[in-house]
Parts: sequence; structure tokens; C-alpha cells
Amino acid sequence: MPNLDPRNPTNSPSSESTSDLPATLSQDDYRRLSHVRHQLRRFLRFSEDICHAEGLTSLQYQLLLHVKAMRGKDWASVGELAEKLQAKHHGVVALLDRCEKLGLIQRRINQEDRRQVEIHLLPEGEKVLERLAVLHQPELRMLENSFSLPTQDGEPR
Repeated sequence: MPNLDPRNPTNSPSSESTSDLPATLSQDDYRRLSHVRHQLRRFLRFSEDICHAEGLTSLQYQLLLHVKAMRGKDWASVGELAEKLQAKHHGVVALLDRCEKLGLIQRRINQEDRRQVEIHLLPEGEKVLERLAVLHQPELRMLENSFSLPTQDGEPR
């Protein structure tokens, strides 16, 4: 089982990550894992469908969302977006190229550190993001409510 510690970028197995795990899993453990994965997949499928209806990929939507959600500033760096998207730097750059061509974002050189590129939402990016974020709210509430995990009899708690 991989070590999912974000401080370990290799995500390689470690004895620390497996030492606290039970030797065997119960049927209830499998049911809980299945329930969580099912609910997450339902949410992601819903998101993919509404993004495609707006002419975006779900990754493009997520990029816009992460730029908007940055704390204390109205922009994000490529590195911050790579972390949020769990993607490689060059993959984020390609995604930014596509969003820029759609008129959703703009790259700007940081005035204090000219080596850093700031990613800003353009008015069209703000509008598309707002529409999609509003459409996500009911499904997000349903996802939040669904994480009361099933009990041994398979019913939610």
C-alpha cells in the first residue's frame, strides 16, 4: 500500500504507514471504502457532465476554482496550481495554455519577483466559474450529507 503522506513526494511504501494498519479488513471496512468511493465518483461524474455542458473540461473548471479560492490574493502561481491539481508543472502549463486561448485566465509577471508568473481570472473565467460553482452547490451538499458511512448492516448511520 503506498504511503499517502504529502511530505513524501515519492509516495513509496514505508513501514510507518503500514504499522498501524490491521492485518485483515472486515466486510464492513470494504463496505465503507466502497461507499466513499461511490459517492466521490458520483460527485465527480456530475461535475464532469456540467463542465462539459459549459464547454470546459473538469480540470479547466478545477483550475479556475483553485485560482479563485486562493487565500489573501486574487491569483495563483503555477506551482500552487500544480499542487492543488496534483499534476506536474508542465501539465499545468499546457492546461493554462488552453484556458488562456479560451479567454478564461491571464498570465502576469509578479512585480516583486519577476521570476514568478501569476495566474489571474479574466471576466469570462469569473462568469463561467460562477455558473459552474452555483450548479455544484446542491450536489456538494448531498455529498457532504452522504459521508455518514454505512454501518455493518449496510445502511447509513
